[in-house]
Order: sequence, then C-alpha cells, then structure tokens
Amino acid sequence: MVSVHICTCNHDGDGGGNLTTYGLGSFSLGTFPRSSIGTRIKTRKRNIAAPLDPATFADAVVQIYLDNAGDLELIAKALNLQTLTSLDTVVFTGGRTQPGTTKSDEGERHPYSIIDCEPNRVAVLPSVIYIQKILRRRPFLIKNLENVMRRFLQSLELFEENERKKLAIFTALTFSQKLSGLPPETVLQPLLKDNLVAKGLVLSFITDFFKEYLVDNSLDDLISLLKRGKMEDNLLIFFPSAKRSAEGFSEHFTKEGLVPLVEYNEKKIFEVKLKEMKSALTTQIADDTDISEVIETVKQRVKDAKLPDIEVVRILWDVIMDAVQWSGKNQQQNANAALRQVKAWAKLLNTFCTNGKLELELLYKVQIQCYEDAKLMKLFPEIVRSLYDQDVLAEDTILVWFRRGTNSKGRQTFVKALEPFVNWLEEAEEEE
Repeated sequence: MVSVHICTCNHDGDGGGNLTTYGLGSFSLGTFPRSSIGTRIKTRKRNIAAPLDPATFADAVVQIYLDNAGDLELIAKALNLQTLTSLDTVVFTGGRTQPGTTKSDEGERHPYSIIDCEPNRVAVLPSVIYIQKILRRRPFLIKNLENVMRRFLQSLELFEENERKKLAIFTALTFSQKLSGLPPETVLQPLLKDNLVAKGLVLSFITDFFKEYLVDNSLDDLISLLKRGKMEDNLLIFFPSAKRSAEGFSEHFTKEGLVPLVEYNEKKIFEVKLKEMKSALTTQIADDTDISEVIETVKQRVKDAKLPDIEVVRILWDVIMDAVQWSGKNQQQNANAALRQVKAWAKLLNTFCTNGKLELELLYKVQIQCYEDAKLMKLFPEIVRSLYDQDVLAEDTILVWFRRGTNSKGRQTFVKALEPFVNWLEEAEEEE
C-alpha cells in the first residue's frame, strides 16, 4: 500500500524544495507503477507527493480496479479518498471522461464499471454499496455524487438503451439504499428537460427507475420520494406530448406491471376533478348564480369527469353549507341561516339525490357535519325536517337511518333528538 499526499512543491536551486499541502488530506491508491501518478518529487518513509492532477488521479484509480480485477471490497480498502472528482466517472464509465461531458477521454479504462455491467440489480448493487462505504467515511462527498448523477441524467441521449437502464437501476438503488443527503429534488430535475421527454427517453428511464425502486420499497415510499423531487403532482410530465393522457398513463404502466401506480394516478386525477368541481360550485353559489345554471354545471362536470353520484352528493352538501354566513355564537341566527340555505338550494340537492341510497348518504353527511361542528349539533333534527319538507329526503330514508343507521358519530344523541319527528312520521303513516 502506498500513501499519497496531494501537494505542490517549490524547488530551490540545489534540488531541495518545500512541500505545501492543499488541505485535502491524503488518500491511499494501493500499489501501482510510479509513472502512473506523475513524477516522484520527494520521498519520506512510505509517502509519495504527487501533483494535484485529476487525469493522473483517475488513471491511478483505474489501475487499482485492474490490479484488483474489479473486486470492490479490495478496491474500497485500497481507496481512502478525499475527493470523488475523478473517482465518480471511473466508477460509472470505467475511466476518464471529457470535462463537462460523458464522452470517454484518453487514458486507461477498466471493464468493471456500471456502464459495462449487466443491466440488473445483482450486477449494479455492489457498486452502490461500494460508493455508500466511501460516503460513510467521507459524507461531504455526497455533493460530488449528486453532480455526476445530474450530469449523466442530463445526457441520457448519449447513452445506449441498455446503458440508460443501468443508470436507472443505479439511481433507484441509491435512493433505495438511502445514501445520506442525496436530494431527489436536484438529482431528478434533469428528467424534466423537454428534449429528453419528447424523445421518450425519460419515460423509459423513469419506468425502469419505478420498477427497481418498488422492489424494496412501498408505493407510499415512491410517492414520498417524488414529492421531495417536486414531481408527484403531475406524473404525466414524463410522457411525450402525444402520449400525455390518463389513458396513455394507464396503458403504459399497466403493461409494465405497475398497476398500483396506475390506481394511485387514477385516484389523484379523481381528487383533482372533485376539487375543480367544488371550486366551480363554490364560486357560483357565492355569486348567487341561478340554480338551473348550477345544476347544468354539475351535470356537465359529472359527465366529463365520470364522477360517482355519491361523491357528487357529498360535494353539494359541503359547498352549500360552506356558503352559510355564520354569526358567531348566536345559535338562533345560525340556525335560521342554515335552514334558509337548505331551503334555497333544496332543488339542487333533489336533482342529484335520485334514490334511497343517495338520500341516505346525504343524511349521513348531515349527521357527520352536525357532530363535528358544535354550532350545528342541536340543528340536526331541524335540518332533517327541512330536507323532508323540501322533498329531498323521503320518509323511508329517514326511518331506515333512525332504525338501523350504521354511522356511529353522535348517533345516540341524534336519534334521541329526532325521535319526536320520527314518531310523527309513524303516526301519519298509520293514519294513512
């Protein structure tokens, strides 16, 4: 083992010199030919001072790979690095690359790089663990790894298809192995470059990335990672414009065996559509838009977004009650305001509560809101009576809820409060 100090040397006339250390410390490069690290300047014990030359350093690292036949355990022991400036490209590509590019430069190369291995996790994982060991000793080097990963992702089009797959597997494994401090918000951002997306390179890469990451992690873990990368809100950004649709998303990832991701995206789209409809209705109700126009808006959005009837009923009740102008602690004024709102928009509710199941869902919604909102707690029987008077709730629906309702929130209190009204309904039914 040879210990090498990175330094400069100022020579005097008689051949002597003063060494100035750069402050990067020392690193061990194992045993390699003296010529592979530059001119020998001064020897002290087993220390050799060499010029701070990234190209020479990279060649020396390549020589260690060759000397150890790609055995990463032995290579890790031989390297005690203070900088990954050249090491990162040696690990990825097997040798030096031209500055700022992924193109090969002059110098020796080794056949044990990530680019040269088989495109599967068994072949790639050892390199990830190898880098992880180096980062545990020198955690500040994570920035160097971040930079080189960004550079390679920015240059996806310069790699062959199987090489891009290896990079995708490596990228997934670095996050799966939780390399400390590796930020997805910067590493993954190059994937949003328009030219890479348009060529379909990003979609291919991200598909391999998702599949590999989900081997060891849950879908929730993946979504959390994408949130940190500020990509979770719109997964269609990875698709070329011609394929950028919900149908295209489902078709592609279903074919790739990522059905849970498809289901997640469908749920996300569904939530967005519900939110959009709620926002539109809130504006219309606040503006006191004619009720027939509001009904048409709901019908059109239900048709376009294929929204389930139950969700529509829930949204309608939320929007109607959110628009009530509450008056602080005055219970009577609050009660009057709530009942006026129910009466004013009863036709809207009646239009979409078209069967007993939907009416019961509305009644459960009223129950939950009255339970969770203290100012509505005592209004439950009055609201139910008002909905009955406006033909929104049928007698049978109210009786079903009263006798065998399944929602437990405040049920005992509300059943007792509604009992006089139910008794009246039952008496009226007997008289008929």
